[in-house]
Amino acid sequence: MSETYDWNETSAPAAAIAVEGLTFSYPQAKAPVLRDLNWKVPRGAFAILVGGTGSGKSTLLSLLKSQIAPTGTREGSLAVDGVDVDRLDDARSARSIGYVFQNPDNQIVCESVWHEMAFCLENLGTPQDEMRRLIAETSYFFGIDDWFRQSTDSLSGGRKQLLALASTLVAQPSLLLLDEPTSQLDPVAERNFLHALFRINRELGCTVVVATHAPRAMIDYATCAFELVDGQVREISDMEALRIREPLVDTGKTVPPRVQWKDAPSPLTFDDAWFRYDRESPWVLRNLDLRVAKAQIHALVGGNGCGKSTLLTLAAGSSRLQRGKLRAGDGRRVLLPQDPRALFAAETTLDELMEWSGQLGYGEEEAHRLLEKLGLTAQGSVHPYDLSGGQQQLLAIGKLLLTKPDVLLLDEPTKGLDAQARSKVAHVLLDLRAQGKTVLMASHDLDFVQQVADTVSMMFDGEIASTEPVTTFFANNVYYRP
Repeated sequence: MSETYDWNETSAPAAAIAVEGLTFSYPQAKAPVLRDLNWKVPRGAFAILVGGTGSGKSTLLSLLKSQIAPTGTREGSLAVDGVDVDRLDDARSARSIGYVFQNPDNQIVCESVWHEMAFCLENLGTPQDEMRRLIAETSYFFGIDDWFRQSTDSLSGGRKQLLALASTLVAQPSLLLLDEPTSQLDPVAERNFLHALFRINRELGCTVVVATHAPRAMIDYATCAFELVDGQVREISDMEALRIREPLVDTGKTVPPRVQWKDAPSPLTFDDAWFRYDRESPWVLRNLDLRVAKAQIHALVGGNGCGKSTLLTLAAGSSRLQRGKLRAGDGRRVLLPQDPRALFAAETTLDELMEWSGQLGYGEEEAHRLLEKLGLTAQGSVHPYDLSGGQQQLLAIGKLLLTKPDVLLLDEPTKGLDAQARSKVAHVLLDLRAQGKTVLMASHDLDFVQQVADTVSMMFDGEIASTEPVTTFFANNVYYRP
């Protein structure tokens, strides 16, 4: 970072971001997602950008970097450090604007950590001596030197996100944009990542803008906050209001009655389960025992890379254990993967829901009712890839619900969702439980787990460290708390 900006200067410097009269519409959209939007972010700020699922946060940030800007119709101007973004070629954009995606797998392109760190600088034609220095000092700053030679595929989710951040900052941009950067991180990794952002902002003078549905953990670092509503940005004067936890369910009125299945056999049981991806790899699961009760919402929690996603894949039957046994009932088991786009194959949102109608015997009326229930009616004719990340998550969940599953396996089901959308998912899961269905979900969203789950299992070192009722788990836990 070549310049350091003093947040306390009396003569205000030029804005890091200046947006004037911005209107943007996606192809075939009935209305613009951004309308006559004006927005300024001071240099040196640590800014939070909040807004509902599908409000346009990701669209707004990506429009600031033309290389990843979405296709559509745009009016108005966008400037970074006083320069119109349309005038920035690839090299100037890389050195001016860094962008970190929600999913690091969408950003990391190289097989090794060191090559990922060098990739941007190589493309910029950076001299070898300068490149080595930049990589070395950035690696030391982020503590990457201990795993500098590792394969990117072997990294945990937390380290992948840190690598995505470091490999962006190695080009020394003055502005850093981040889209839901902590949504896939466990609570400890989230705190470490945010502390790194804080140091980048305060020590290096880089302007930081984070779009998020989970602002509570960031408030202590932020200098300002904004909300995107109805296509326009407004500043939030009282940032403390962002700390308030919104209840996802009204337990006194809207929760359907629980069905008792005390003597029913478990729909999923792992006995002495061992699994690794190949003979040369370490064991991901070892000596694991888990019993999931019928008609319960059972949550898996634990650090990035502890094996939660692997366990769900095995439960779905997509992989097989090397040792031990998986006992599963005859009912239908379906899996929501971390990337919901893995389920998409159609040209519109409605067509996506109708894809399996021929095999499963449901009609378009049922699909329309589900769109309404999930708040996606207005997006029925939109291509699934043009939906926001949260809307894609809701669509994927809806598609799985149409299969009438007996066991629903969910990998980070609330990723990218605002409180309203998380509440919709909560009620969907509670309805399934009332129908005698079973849910096994892996989640870093401890607030959601506390309000919705019946039972919580913590995974550690490939095993189940503990399984407890949800109230007992959170009463006794020191670090894993909402």
